[in-house]
Amino acid sequence: MNQVSDLTTNVLFETEKGYSYQCDVTNSVIINFADTVSTYKIQDFLIFQRKVNSVDILNMLYDLSDQSDAQLIETTKRNFSRKLTICEIVQLRELLNGTKFTLSLHSMLCDILTVNLV
Repeated sequence: MNQVSDLTTNVLFETEKGYSYQCDVTNSVIINFADTVSTYKIQDFLIFQRKVNSVDILNMLYDLSDQSDAQLIETTKRNFSRKLTICEIVQLRELLNGTKFTLSLHSMLCDILTVNLV
């Protein structure tokens, strides 16, 4: 029960389809998207976020072939490997971008507080 309360206090970002949190023990970011849990070191998380953001949604929308309805999204270390629809890609993008924003904001606040304390 104590572990569950620790996770909810470390939630970085949450959407209808998932949430992310930071694990201080493993120094990693954990993404829970549509009941798929994947763990990333910060550098791997940023690579994954860039990969999802690089998916050309507009091209998928205008392409009328059946192959363009979904795209395989996977990471280099096989933390995440799923064929996602356009809507799921947009939802995953929202979760990852929100997580990155929270991490950047937290880092910026720590920098400001550190400078003010010195």
